[in-house]
Amino acid sequence: MELFDLTGKVALVSGAASGMGRASALALAEHGADLLLTDLNGPGLAETAAAISAMGRKVVTVTANVSSTEQIESLWQTLDKDFGRIDFLANIAGEAIMASPDVITLDQVTTVFQNLVFGRFLMCQHAGRRMQKQGGGSILNIGSLASITALGRGHIAYSMAMGAVVQMTRELSTEWASRGIRVNAILPAQVMNPGLEKRIAENPAMKEKWLSGIPAGRMGVPDDIRGLAVLLASDASKWITGTLIPMDGGNLAMNAGGTIGR
Repeated sequence: MELFDLTGKVALVSGAASGMGRASALALAEHGADLLLTDLNGPGLAETAAAISAMGRKVVTVTANVSSTEQIESLWQTLDKDFGRIDFLANIAGEAIMASPDVITLDQVTTVFQNLVFGRFLMCQHAGRRMQKQGGGSILNIGSLASITALGRGHIAYSMAMGAVVQMTRELSTEWASRGIRVNAILPAQVMNPGLEKRIAENPAMKEKWLSGIPAGRMGVPDDIRGLAVLLASDASKWITGTLIPMDGGNLAMNAGGTIGR
C-alpha cells in the first residue's frame, strides 16, 4: 500500500460538499491526506469535513465560489496559512448552462467558461506556482466525455468549455512535467447527481437513452471516482501526466451503432 500512501500530503478539493468532490475528499483522507475543502454549499461542506475529521485528518473548509477571482485568491491564502504546501489539487466544482446554440447568449457562454475554464485555470496556476517551489505535485481536472464527443441537447457551451479544459490539461502537463508537476483529467460519462436526477424526472426516457450507450449497464455514481483520485494523488501515478481518463462504463469505446452483449 506504500504506493498509495498519502500520509503527510495536502490536498485541495473543490466541490467537496457532494458528489464526486465529496467522494474524492473522503478517499484521499482514508489514504492519509490532510485536506482543504471548498464548495458553495456550506452545510454539505461541514458534513464532509466532519467525516474527515473523524478519521484523524486535518481538515479546513472554505465556503467559496471557485469561478470568482477574488474568492480563489482568498482560498489560496487560507491554504498558505493553514498548511503551507499543496501536493494535490482536485478541480471538480463547476456549473454549466444548457441552451440551444440557436438561442444561447454570449453572456451565458462567457459564464460557463468562467465557471468551468477560467476559474479552473486560476486554481491550476496557483497550485503550479506552489508545486514548482516545493519540487512537484499533481493536479486533477474533471472534464467530460463532452470534451471529445458531441452530446447535442443544448450542451454547446458545456462541450466547448470542457474541450478547453482538456487542452488546458494537456498544455499544463507539457509545460510543467520537467518541474515534477503532473496534470491529468478524468472524463466522466453520466454520473448520478441531483441535477441529473432532476433531468431524468423531467424526461424518464433519457435514462434509457444513456444506458443504451453504456456497456457496463448502469449509470455512474460518485464513488466511482475514489480509486482514480487516490491513484492520481499518489506516487502510483508518478509517470502519468497529460492523460485523459474516461470514467464511463465503456461508453467511449462503443460505436454509436454497437450492440451491448447479453
